[in-house]
Amino acid sequence: MSLPFLLEIGTEEIPDWMIEAALAELEEQFGNVFQTNRLDRPVFEKSATPRRLTLRSRDFPSGRPDIVTPEDGPSVSVGERAAQGFARKHGVSVAELKVYQSPTGPKYRVEKRVLGESMAQILERSLPGAILGIHWPKSMYWGELGSPTFIRPIRWILAILGDKVLDFKVAGIKSGNVTSGHRILGAAEIPVTIENYEQKLRENFVILSAEEREQRILSIAGAGHDERLLKTLVYLTEYPGVISGSFDPEYLRLPAEVLVTVMKHHQKYFPVYENGQLANRFLAVTNTDGDPEGLIRRGNERVLRARFNDAQFFWETDQKKKLADREVDLKHVTFHTKLGSYWDKTDRIKNVVKVALGGDALTIRAAQLCKCDLTTELVKEFTELQGVVGGLYARAQGEPEEVWRAIYDHYKPESMEDSIPHTHGGQLVSIADKLDTLQQCFGIGLVPTGSRDPYALRRAAQGIVKILVEGKVRISLRKFIRSDFEEFLLDRVRFYFRDVRGCKYDEVNAVVAAGWDNLKDVEERLIAIQAVRPTENFEPLAASFKRIQNILKQAQFVGNGGAIDATLLEPGPESDLYHEFQSVRSRLANLPYRPALETIASLRPQVDLFFDKVLVNAPEPKIRQNRLTLLHTLLAEFSTIADFSEIVTHT
Repeated sequence: MSLPFLLEIGTEEIPDWMIEAALAELEEQFGNVFQTNRLDRPVFEKSATPRRLTLRSRDFPSGRPDIVTPEDGPSVSVGERAAQGFARKHGVSVAELKVYQSPTGPKYRVEKRVLGESMAQILERSLPGAILGIHWPKSMYWGELGSPTFIRPIRWILAILGDKVLDFKVAGIKSGNVTSGHRILGAAEIPVTIENYEQKLRENFVILSAEEREQRILSIAGAGHDERLLKTLVYLTEYPGVISGSFDPEYLRLPAEVLVTVMKHHQKYFPVYENGQLANRFLAVTNTDGDPEGLIRRGNERVLRARFNDAQFFWETDQKKKLADREVDLKHVTFHTKLGSYWDKTDRIKNVVKVALGGDALTIRAAQLCKCDLTTELVKEFTELQGVVGGLYARAQGEPEEVWRAIYDHYKPESMEDSIPHTHGGQLVSIADKLDTLQQCFGIGLVPTGSRDPYALRRAAQGIVKILVEGKVRISLRKFIRSDFEEFLLDRVRFYFRDVRGCKYDEVNAVVAAGWDNLKDVEERLIAIQAVRPTENFEPLAASFKRIQNILKQAQFVGNGGAIDATLLEPGPESDLYHEFQSVRSRLANLPYRPALETIASLRPQVDLFFDKVLVNAPEPKIRQNRLTLLHTLLAEFSTIADFSEIVTHT
């Protein structure tokens, strides 16, 4: 018999960015409970608001039957005393022991029986640990030191299985059948059942579904808004409403980037655009049911006006000093205590742009100025705008477009969803900046471990990969990769093509094994393999290449540059393979990768016949050596596109 289940953990407001991960953790904790008790994991429905984490299911089992677990003991041959000790350890008599035939002979065995429990008993015993087992980025003591920790104080726990209200305590809070409505608009205590739970919340101004809260916001604000901000607002509210406000159009003289940053990042407002231009309006999402007297609107307008005044003051103050004159001030801005100042970092970036990346004079100028905005008041106040402010100031101060655009974009991409710098100069400066961070941090041992990456080195490496591929930047990675972070960067290459671009893992492994010095070239080889792989000859030939590699490995054959002796080739399949190989090799010289792969795959019939008819390990040493040389040459010649032995085949 299946039972419905409902758990709601009521708290003070949880930070919005932690909620979805906490729900997943809670579900995982429940999964562990079911696994421990050898029960099938039910299907869960997860929901959350800032003040509650909810888990529901319709198919909880009614309980767990007895569990019988055999435990092996000593061999029968060791004697009665060992059997008595084993029985005494498990609280049974020797007569209750069983004997079974193991691979090494008869052994004693005891069958331990764990009595079954009702689902209610299991949950009442397990739920406190499951709830407190949620991993939070930060946890706090809400009682005395040493008391249970949680992200915020737990205020109530609602736990019902079928018609039964579960009875347990967590951090001094007793479970029950009472929830709480909206902090301002709803009742503080609301008795519920599983059936009326969601409806009772709605009557008390709590919309449990995050998807419904999102649609409620969009139905008023309209579509096309920033997805990250939208998700934040969904998890900041239980009953969202949207109000429209405005600001003095004089502020539109400030760059739109500054105004939008203030609205989105600092005030969590949606900026409003009209005909593609920023308008002097904003939309604010509230956690209330309307604003009939306009008090909330006026309060938001007043706060925004103060923030815009600050931005305007900083903008005007900063303009009194040119970016180029700020370069010397970077000596007083620390990059890292062991790595010097941003003056030092800028000097290294310029050198990489000039020497390793071959940047022109304008790109070198952008590298020289790219960090100068770190000394400005506007960036000190709005750190999200670093780089952007530098670009805006460079433009206002008459720097060439190639320079200011490169400065503006050089922190990009900040994620896999972000775009790369728009100009070639910006791409080079961004690569140089990220590369310097990697080199310097690895040089002093600041290597990411597990999930810890305080200096965002994975993001820096991923940014380099993304720019090189999507920017079609054909430069040699070998010019500036050091051995201490080569494997780290290669992991990011694999991640990009596998997880971001959706390529098959074996295709990625095959291509990078053949070389990854030029990532645009890696992309082109991957595209070619994806196109040719479904053809009838490709995977069978890949299987043959794997066979060749195994033969050479077993023979401990390493190529020493020796040539194939055509006079030792046996007429028929061996000679046919050699001549077809020579023909294919001559046709590959100027072919793009896809037709080149198709041409290589055309060798399949000759390779198959060779393995069917020719004994590679011939008894005559010269013939055996010549055949191994033929296979080695074949493998080496065609492994410049991909290491075909890495392809997982089904033939």
